[in-house]
Amino acid sequence: MPHPLLRTGRLLALCCCAALANTAAVAGEALDVRIGYLDYRPDPGPLLSNVIPEPDDAGLRGAELAITDSNTTGRFLSHNYQLTARNSDSPERLLDDARALHNDGLRLFIVNAPDDSLRQLAEALPDSLLINAGSASDELRTTTCLANVLHTLPSRSMLADALGQFLAVRRWNRWLLISGPTPEDQAYAAAIRRAAKRFGHKIVLEKAWTFDNDQRRTAQAEMPLFTQADDYDVVVVADERGDFGEYVPYQTWLPRPVVGTQGMTPTGWHKTVETYGAAQLQKRFEALANRWMNDRDFAAWIGVRSIATAVTRLGNADPAAIRQLSLSESLPVDGFKGRKLTFRPWSGELRQPIPLVHPRGLVSNSPQEGFLHPTSELDTLGFDRPESQCRLSEQEL
Repeated sequence: MPHPLLRTGRLLALCCCAALANTAAVAGEALDVRIGYLDYRPDPGPLLSNVIPEPDDAGLRGAELAITDSNTTGRFLSHNYQLTARNSDSPERLLDDARALHNDGLRLFIVNAPDDSLRQLAEALPDSLLINAGSASDELRTTTCLANVLHTLPSRSMLADALGQFLAVRRWNRWLLISGPTPEDQAYAAAIRRAAKRFGHKIVLEKAWTFDNDQRRTAQAEMPLFTQADDYDVVVVADERGDFGEYVPYQTWLPRPVVGTQGMTPTGWHKTVETYGAAQLQKRFEALANRWMNDRDFAAWIGVRSIATAVTRLGNADPAAIRQLSLSESLPVDGFKGRKLTFRPWSGELRQPIPLVHPRGLVSNSPQEGFLHPTSELDTLGFDRPESQCRLSEQEL
């Protein structure tokens, strides 16, 4: 009969072998996950103000940080994440760059581009998964339902609803709406009108900004007269490019707060977001990019992180499987916003709280307390299932 010490040694050896086998099973085979980053932003043309332009690398730096973060955790599973970026100077060049990466085997993409370019890419790459980190178009979440696209940048209606809820809580219900002439301004204004109707506000007057002069020297004289109207609680501005909106605060006929694209602004991300571990994300980003993280950086960052979270669960990088898992609502993603974030199965839009900020401070977060929903309060922001024609979870890639 073997000596007790010998039996103990054999048992330890068997346990060690089992542990090594389990570790190998968890780690699995090495997996290379290749992600493309596609960037195209049209030239906005000459601005009529001295607004600070968006960084040229907005979005890209967020994707790069997410690759670093994903490799930090992925190395324990032998998962290696790589980013291939293309910055294009025209829609045609963007499409050519995307096809070249596709021919090289890439099937996962983060896209920072206008909605027209995103539609072209979705049609040209039907077997790929695209994460929209650049277009806030409501149509992409309601009527133009792209089967191979998920959205991490909040839509204009999500932003407008976040604003509408806050103003309802404050009982600032009478709005003066000023909108610029560009299609983007008009789309933002349409989202504002929808939010006003949805949350019981009244737009007492709408005014279209038609001036083509720089307001730096004349705002003090022109803006009070332009904002003259019957009593209103707040001025809502729709000026995405920043031609005139920066000169509305403190120049209105009545002493009223300014909100919208200027003043207090709803946004997907801002420097002043610091709770729930966000301060650590901000510090890592600033060390990488030498600037603050903005909404497009965050949209690209969480786009890559959502892919990595799905790959960790699946053990592969198949775009159809990642899409199916993402739309199943069983894959929560940590976005440092105090809640686990999931994609809406009908539109593919990421549910997320929306910070309301001014340039140097956080004012609030929406959804506001008291705005209830049968399944998720986050679905009080933007288009809910009955309001959208999209049914992505019922389609296949």
